[in-house]
Amino acid sequence: MELFQNPASPFARKVRVLLHETGQQDAVRVVTITANPVAGSSASAVNPLGKIPVLVRPEGPALYDSRVICRYLDDRAAKTLYPPSRLYDVLTLEATADGIMEAAVLMVYEGRVRPAEKQFGDWVEAQWSKIARALDAVEARWLSHLGGPLDMGQVALGCALGYLDFRHADRDWRQERPGLAAWDARFAARPAMAATRPDA
Repeated sequence: MELFQNPASPFARKVRVLLHETGQQDAVRVVTITANPVAGSSASAVNPLGKIPVLVRPEGPALYDSRVICRYLDDRAAKTLYPPSRLYDVLTLEATADGIMEAAVLMVYEGRVRPAEKQFGDWVEAQWSKIARALDAVEARWLSHLGGPLDMGQVALGCALGYLDFRHADRDWRQERPGLAAWDARFAARPAMAATRPDA
């Protein structure tokens, strides 16, 4: 199998962390590509939406987006990062983390892709408000879940927080969220997280 991805993408990182956590690194060849919401992406040949990550399988059509790929790879390894007893909690936490990533990526695109004279500061702040509300909700309601067995909601949240540090460190998401900050310090030290940390 081939995973089309970019190391800066938090969505692609989710998949790479899962590969490490489930011992499937050798089953997937990682192909790094560039993707731009305006200029397009070489991923368009396998994903009509042109988005990454994309998992190309020899036995069937390509899979996208990250949630679909992660469910497939978890099923393939029978590792139950989507445990049936907590499935909807895990899916909701993963969706929350993905929403944080989406808003954070849109903030980056606003600064990189849109001409400076057309950038909309209020829109950027609205995206950050979504992130802040989600982080507050995790701090208030999800810390006990984060203290439980590893699941895909935790992986997604770890990748979302890592992306905030990578692209929006000046926002200091840890302020007034001591429980989430402490959890992140522990989770970020996992070998799978350290091996996939973005650096460019």
